[in-house]
Amino acid sequence: MKAALLPDRGVVRLTGADVKSFLNNLVTADLDGLSPQQARFAALLTPQGKIIADFIVVEAAEADGGGLFLDCPRPLAKALADRLRFYKLRAKITVEDQSDALGVLALWDEAGAVADHGCPDPRLPALGARMILPAENAAAAAAEIGAELVDAAAYENHRIALGVPRGGADFIYSDAFPHETDMDQLGGVDFDKGCYIGQEVVSRMHHRGTARTRIVSVTYDGFPPEPGAPVEAGGKQVGTMGSGVEGRGLATLRLDRVADALAAGAPLVAGGVTLHPRRQDWARFEVPSAE
Repeated sequence: MKAALLPDRGVVRLTGADVKSFLNNLVTADLDGLSPQQARFAALLTPQGKIIADFIVVEAAEADGGGLFLDCPRPLAKALADRLRFYKLRAKITVEDQSDALGVLALWDEAGAVADHGCPDPRLPALGARMILPAENAAAAAAEIGAELVDAAAYENHRIALGVPRGGADFIYSDAFPHETDMDQLGGVDFDKGCYIGQEVVSRMHHRGTARTRIVSVTYDGFPPEPGAPVEAGGKQVGTMGSGVEGRGLATLRLDRVADALAAGAPLVAGGVTLHPRRQDWARFEVPSAE
């Protein structure tokens, strides 16, 4: 089993009697059934349906004071906490950015062993589990459970190999819809729950099937294109490159245009590198391929 402290992750904590209902009315996931052993993947959206921040919601154990932890992008933690305070009105909750005190430890490989520690990642079982703990305790926690503590880059490689997008690397916050970042495929959107901010737009995209832009896995030879490099086919831009490592990466692609280009024999190219789209096993949408 491997473990890595993720320096790009922050922690926002919410406490108070109304905390679960308060957050449930704001975010894309249904928090019913949330527990210290069962997290949820969710996002806070703009009224126009674009992602302000995505995060993993974990219920803190009573022994740890209760409440909810939001495992979120660290650069967004303060702004996310401020936004939640703006929405709380008279709700009896407290919102704190605890990123300076707490960190996120990712655990993966050896699926059976990972399941016994931390909270399983709600996006995809293969991602492993997460532990929220004081950052200085990461090495001791890894040793206690028999995990090899490795650099965060190893976890990034693992994420990319599984084709799971990361905000800030594979899409821009406040500029992408949940469907475009595959949140609907990774358990981040509940289409049966009540209203939340941006729900009407997200529901419309889902029921009309209008999500033509998706983040998908790509393979290539040699070094990866620079993140943000335009993906072109036949002289026209059809997407944007995201993160990449060791011949694998992710790219935001307009799938209908990619299908037309590949059918016409035009390769996908980013920064002079030819890309080959691949569908991950967890994806329930079709990915065009030249094969």
